[in-house]
Amino acid sequence: KLYSADGEVIKTFTAYKFEKVDIKNVPDNIKNAIIATEDKNFYHHRGYDPIGLARSMVVNISTGSFSQGASTITQQLARILFLSNEKTFDRKIKEFIVAARIEKTISKDQILEMYLNNVYLGSGAYGVEGAAEIYFNKKLKNLTLPELALIAGLPQAPSVYSPFNNLDLACLLYTSPSPRDA
Repeated sequence: KLYSADGEVIKTFTAYKFEKVDIKNVPDNIKNAIIATEDKNFYHHRGYDPIGLARSMVVNISTGSFSQGASTITQQLARILFLSNEKTFDRKIKEFIVAARIEKTISKDQILEMYLNNVYLGSGAYGVEGAAEIYFNKKLKNLTLPELALIAGLPQAPSVYSPFNNLDLACLLYTSPSPRDA
């Protein structure tokens, strides 16, 4: 931490930033945008989305690779908290099981809150409050709609869309629909 002569913190330098935020204090715009881009059926499934899974399987079989994912917000939370990022069939099965258990244990709003507080958003930012502070030096509640839009687009490719890594691509998040909406 860098302090002024009177002991006030001027700037904090860290390898990462995490600030927990209660779901009640997360702007609806960012909640709705994250749900729209990451899991449009979030409130209508039990941890996994069979339609999304079928779509993903068709695309992946036709391309011969893991080019499209089908992870719900709950599955992503399971991976963030309990599993690795390895792209294997075994990890995907574990992800389904853990996601189903999470859905039986806690409410959708609790799941969303945990996701919004733990998702990696690039440049050392964990969670939406951490991203607001890293990218804009503001509290989440003080962000403008375009700033919220940028943060909402980051889970798709945090390192790619980080304004610190590629300002031009990050600016596309301000104006373009999600690639998943195309």
